[in-house]
Amino acid sequence: MLKLSTRSRAVALSAALAGTLALAACGASNEGNAGDSGSTGGSTELSGTLVGAGASSQQAAMQGWTAGYSGVQSGVTVNYDPVGSGGGREQFIAGGTDFAGSDAALDDEELAEAQERCAGGEVFELPNYIAPIAVVYNIEGVDQLSLSPETVAGIFNQQITTWNDPAIAADNPGATLPDLAITPVNRSDESGTTENFTEYLAAAAAAAWPHEASGDWPVAGGEAAQGTSGVVSAVGGGNGTIGYADLSQAGDLGVASIGVGEEFVTPTAEAAAAVVENSETLSGRGQYDFAIELARDTTASGSYPIVLVSYHIGCIQYDDQEKADLVKDFMGYVISEEGQQAAAEAAGSAPISDALREQAQGAIDAITAG
Repeated sequence: MLKLSTRSRAVALSAALAGTLALAACGASNEGNAGDSGSTGGSTELSGTLVGAGASSQQAAMQGWTAGYSGVQSGVTVNYDPVGSGGGREQFIAGGTDFAGSDAALDDEELAEAQERCAGGEVFELPNYIAPIAVVYNIEGVDQLSLSPETVAGIFNQQITTWNDPAIAADNPGATLPDLAITPVNRSDESGTTENFTEYLAAAAAAAWPHEASGDWPVAGGEAAQGTSGVVSAVGGGNGTIGYADLSQAGDLGVASIGVGEEFVTPTAEAAAAVVENSETLSGRGQYDFAIELARDTTASGSYPIVLVSYHIGCIQYDDQEKADLVKDFMGYVISEEGQQAAAEAAGSAPISDALREQAQGAIDAITAG
């Protein structure tokens, strides 16, 4: 994610944010406390509606979380609109949602605005979803593809324009590569996935990527698509296309192995988690703000540095007790072993570590109303 920005992020979003994903937590009767770890929701039967919006990368995981949570709290409905990370942060800051999902932490300006939105001024940012960002492609006759960081940067900076370019051939000795134009596909909306991807390029291939990390795609031309599903659809609908998307959404597309040190690494949940475990929490944040600065330029064997850490963002103090109870209970389920397993099964994500769970639990325990 995230070199979490000291820069301001301009959030320019269409007023028509399409595609609400309403995930209703319905079904099984309350089963009481689903675990004794202190992190699983459901010790008290609740009812009501919880509203979130944000990262489309979390869509599959959110389906897993709400399906599992329905067995704990059958009276609670969780609605999540996958409008993109920027839209989620914007709606939360404006008071339109109870929590946000975001593939990038709040920047300094947004953090100040979020603190004003929250009754007590304290904000939580919990890294609850860890997944690789896959470089996805669709090239007829090419089933395997390896790309060094510099080659990935050259492709997306539109300096490498055909699939039989010498740089790509050097990464794939012995492969038959077509004399076919490359069509790079990027996100059209302000996106945490884009910010993560461009941050990786800036850190791992600076000589070939003369752009700052940004949630807005910095290179003109190419093909642009809305949301994760839009990128996947555009790549799948062409020949010679390449894009970037959460691995859980890659479907039948080709997935490139990426150069890390002396090897090419295929994206997996385990390889992504290895990078997170070796990264640092950003300094200068609040007591319950656990934004991470990822080690994007790692050369450690078995690590996959194009990783997305998606946050849940909310208030430590809400205006009313019912809302505080719902946020507290749902977030408790999300970080629990059961909740993380539900996300892993639905989205192929990497479960958070015990250390991250303990850290998040402290923030969740502090959620209150005033």
